[in-house]
This record gives sequence, structure tokens and C-alpha cells, in this order.
Amino acid sequence: MLISIVLLAVSLLVLTAGAELLVRGAVAVARGFGVSAFFIGLTIVGFGTSTPELSTSLMAALNGSGDIAVGNVVGSNICNVLLILGATALIRPIAVELRLVRSELLVVIAVSLLPFVALLTGGTVTRAQGVAMVALLGVYLWRGYLAGRREESRRQAELATEIEREVGLNPDKPASTLVSVLSIAAGLVLLVGGSWLLVRSASDIARSFGISELVIGLTIVALGTSAPELFTSVIAAVRKQSDIAVGNILGSNIFNLLGILGITAAVRPQAIAPQVFRLDAPLMLGAAVLAAFFMRTGSRLSRPEGVFMLAAYVAYIAYLYLAR
Repeated sequence: MLISIVLLAVSLLVLTAGAELLVRGAVAVARGFGVSAFFIGLTIVGFGTSTPELSTSLMAALNGSGDIAVGNVVGSNICNVLLILGATALIRPIAVELRLVRSELLVVIAVSLLPFVALLTGGTVTRAQGVAMVALLGVYLWRGYLAGRREESRRQAELATEIEREVGLNPDKPASTLVSVLSIAAGLVLLVGGSWLLVRSASDIARSFGISELVIGLTIVALGTSAPELFTSVIAAVRKQSDIAVGNILGSNIFNLLGILGITAAVRPQAIAPQVFRLDAPLMLGAAVLAAFFMRTGSRLSRPEGVFMLAAYVAYIAYLYLAR
């Protein structure tokens, strides 16, 4: 138990350092490649911070722990919206450019319906469905890249200079692309390592209390593998990089379902537990709709809205553990 607590503390320090490096590098790369910070947050940051979910779900699927594999994806998406967006808004209200996020919010809501497609095949995500999901992810990425280029072309040089100053870069001497890419790579390595430590220590403690694999996947593993998103979004919000904070969460949720669940099902068909259809998948969909509603009211996520989302997540976790 003591070792697990020490590992937990170390993981939090590693995650903080990784998030700092990732945000700095991502903003610099956005300007260097002529794409919007939102697109970088949606792809490099969003998908990169989902690396722990990918590795965890794949290993769980290969080891025959399908409940952890599926629970990790669904639980992470619930955590991303209710906990991470809620906590980030509580720290600093998140300004939202509806022009940028409108289509992405619709995509998040649409992909949140995918688990219900498995009801057509006996509650199992088949290999064919998995391959189709990965193909859809490829189409989404290409479309997002083109949109990101168009968006950045409309931005003024003054805004780019302001962003550089916010992250501590010298506007007269911009960081080289290599340095920025290395910063992103180092940040991702630290985030993956930190989340692995967090999942390992927390899962060991949970199993000692006799908690089921599905609940562990939906809560502890999902929260642990979502730690990169949490730290990255909070750091981005503190640095007033709301495009990256929001893009990180939206991109991560899209990648979790199309990429992680798709790849995992392509490797081995994934059966979805009845509880997921009754509670967890509907809540994941409801959280996506709630986030879209809040972002449309006032073009930002306010502190009261953040508190509401956090309270909803706490209630969900409490229900899972009390009803287990």
C-alpha cells in the first residue's frame, strides 16, 4: 500500500512536467506548420494524450479482459467531459469559439452513438466494425487538417505573436521546429509514463478491495489514463490557451472511440457488458450533449457549469461503487 501511494505521488509530478512540455511544443508547432492551435489540440495533443488509453485497452483485450478494454474507453470519455472540462472551467472559465468547435461537437456526439451499433451484432463490436471505425478516423483527420489550414490562414500575425508571448517564447526568435517537436515528444513520454504509474498503483489498491474489472475500467483505469488530458487541459487553460484545452478533450474523445475501440475490436472483437448499454454509454452520450449545450450558452464554459459537471461525475462514481 505504501509503495502504491509513493508511485501515485511520483506519477502526479511526472504528469505535470509532461503536460507543460506538451502545451509549449504544441503551440509552437501550430504556428510553425501554419495550422490553428485548435487543430493541434484536436490531433497531436488530443490523440497523443490518449496514448495511455490505447495501450491499456489493447493489453486488456489481448489478455482477455474485455470489460477493462471497453470500460476504459467509455469511462475515459465520461471523465474527459465531466471531470476534466469541469475542473478546467472551475480553475478558469474556458472561452469557446463556436465557429471552430461546432462541427467537432457534432462529431463527438455522433461517435458517442457508436457503442449502440454493437446491439445490432449481439452486443459485440466486430472486426469489420473496428476497421470501419479506424477508416472513419482517417477521413476525419484529413478533413480536420484542411480545416485547420484554412482557419490559420485567417488569423492575423498579431494573434500569433500574442500566443508566443503567452508561452514564454521570444517573438523575434521563434523556437525551431525540431525543438518544438522534441518538446512534444518528451511531454508525451512523461505523460504516458506518469499515467502508467497512476493506473498501476490505483488498480492494485482497487483489486485489494474486491472491485470488479468493469468498475475498475470505468473509473480507476479511465481516470488514470485520462490524467494526461486533465493535466494538459488545466495547464493550457492556465496559460489562456483555450483552443488547446478544448481541442484536447474533443480530439481525445473522438480518438478513444474511433481509434482505440476501433483498433482494439479489429485485433479482437469486443463484447460490451449489458451495464454499459444501460448506464455508461447513455451517460457518455448525455455528457457530450451537455458540453455542447453549455458551450453554446455564452460561448464559454463558466465556473457554475464546471461545478455542475464535476458534481455529475462525482455522483456517477459514487453510484458505481455503491451499486457494485
